[in-house]
Amino acid sequence: MLSNHCPECYSNEGLRLTFKQRFTENAFSKSIVEDLKNEIHCLTCDNPIYSGRWTREIEQVVAYQQRATTPKATSMKIKTLSWVLAAIFILALVFSVLLALDVIKI
Repeated sequence: MLSNHCPECYSNEGLRLTFKQRFTENAFSKSIVEDLKNEIHCLTCDNPIYSGRWTREIEQVVAYQQRATTPKATSMKIKTLSWVLAAIFILALVFSVLLALDVIKI
């Protein structure tokens, strides 16, 4: 919670600063991306406070909080489906090479 005045309702209580880090997931992998975004929302007037409406004091507090925040390290985890597909691909490649070298006869 920030103790700055809301630029919409001028309340000194209720500004909430939130940092969000992007997390992507699909059928093959999960990853945490370095993107770090912030949002300010006033709980008193229930309005989002966009960066164009920030006062100089709010900008200073946000800049300080960004420096103080340590985002999660970027990472990527390959899921089981990717490992299975890679193993099938490698086995097919080995089989085709052995077939081409006449080691295996069909």
